[in-house]
Amino acid sequence: MEPRYCYRHPDRETGLSCSDCGRPICADCATFAPVGIRCPDHAGAQGGKKPLQIKPPKVHRAQGMSLATGSAPVTKALIGINLAVYLITIAQGGGGLSNPGGSLYNRWVLIGSNAVMTQAVNAGILPASLLPSGDLAQSHEWWRLATSMFLHGSILHIGFNMYVLWWAGSQVEEYLGKARYIGLYLVSGLAGAAGAVIQTPFTPVVGASGAIFGILGAMLILEWQFTGRLTGQAMTLVVINLVLGFVIPNVSWGGHIGGLIGGILITLSYAHWRGGRAQYGQLGLSGIVGLVAVGVGSVAIAYFKVRGYA
Repeated sequence: MEPRYCYRHPDRETGLSCSDCGRPICADCATFAPVGIRCPDHAGAQGGKKPLQIKPPKVHRAQGMSLATGSAPVTKALIGINLAVYLITIAQGGGGLSNPGGSLYNRWVLIGSNAVMTQAVNAGILPASLLPSGDLAQSHEWWRLATSMFLHGSILHIGFNMYVLWWAGSQVEEYLGKARYIGLYLVSGLAGAAGAVIQTPFTPVVGASGAIFGILGAMLILEWQFTGRLTGQAMTLVVINLVLGFVIPNVSWGGHIGGLIGGILITLSYAHWRGGRAQYGQLGLSGIVGLVAVGVGSVAIAYFKVRGYA
């Protein structure tokens, strides 16, 4: 895809466009509203700008509107993949909507080491059916760091995660663009998996929470870069969800923190700094380096943890 440049600032590459006329605009020229992104001509003000909206978009939309209307194709696809995987694990598990299991679940669940669980199974404390077929430490099944982000443990778990994914993800996807957003989601998920392994290397972990916290981290940085404040709605949302992770039992708060840190670092690496302000256009070298660094770093952290070096 060829790069697009703001029609008012031809030197600024951008991934945003006006919902009304379709012309490319940079963040300085964009007016963000629940009904879409508007250029200065269609926002009714020349050069004016409003804070980044951290509200879910309105439901009533005209056909053919841009991504600002909530079409968010990548977010929809991710929700569809998560739901499809959950239905497969429900069907294989045979225990109802809140009891996923089966071969796919067993093969994809994240666990740093089976050692403690194996001892519990041998002692009769846990049933053998709960013992995953492999781990990171002995079986070297490193794909579990990625696949575990598409598994969920109950209907409430996936329902809450998919709601937050749609609510926050559709907005972040619009601002960053599809390529940046996919990278953010997947690599933040790896960072979340690394955080979960650090916290509980002997406990099976599933869920998209690490990737979702990466999206919340991106929203936090975007709001700060756009408004100059960290104490906005995004920070409130991050704090509330972090607190819930510590209060609710059996929640991997390590995965939440890992994903949040990963999302913040990735979003900072995405920015093109011009005149002291961050601009987001096409995925550049700094963004690619940021994705690789966070991804490789996450795998390395998990490796050193399960191998006993950390």
